[in-house]
Amino acid sequence: MIFQGAVHRYGDDIDTDVILPGPYMNLSEPAELARHALEGLDPGFASRVRQGDILVVGRNFGCGSSREHAPIALKAAGISCVVAGSFARIFYRNAINIGLPLVVAPEAVEHIEDGAMVAVNVAAGTIVVDNRTFVSRPVPPFIQRRMDNGGLDGFVRERLAQRVGSGQER
Repeated sequence: MIFQGAVHRYGDDIDTDVILPGPYMNLSEPAELARHALEGLDPGFASRVRQGDILVVGRNFGCGSSREHAPIALKAAGISCVVAGSFARIFYRNAINIGLPLVVAPEAVEHIEDGAMVAVNVAAGTIVVDNRTFVSRPVPPFIQRRMDNGGLDGFVRERLAQRVGSGQER
């Protein structure tokens, strides 16, 4: 998967309470969640983000509570992938489960500016900005398959369809 888009750049230790503030936790529709993405940090974010844009953040992104709504809001807002210095573990797992691609690339994060145009190859582990290529750890194939299917739900549906198609159903 290769993602190309404009960068929205933020710093370190951004927790799920600012990615999607608590008052919106009763919402369930992704489009409604998207309107409040990053509202606790940048109230104008949802009006500026465009489909395919890329979020570049510092260390410990998604720390705090285990709100699955946070990655859903970012993905629904149009963020195609997130490049970070590091991710909080629960955010990382929640993002994979909903099919939001994540890349850990601390060196790239240091050099990517807000508004830059970048290309991120998740499978190869490369990030290109201003004719400079940064290398990250490629996303493992088993995680890549989940993302290719739009998240864990799509992955499970595909696996079930394969079993039924091969006559392995019970």
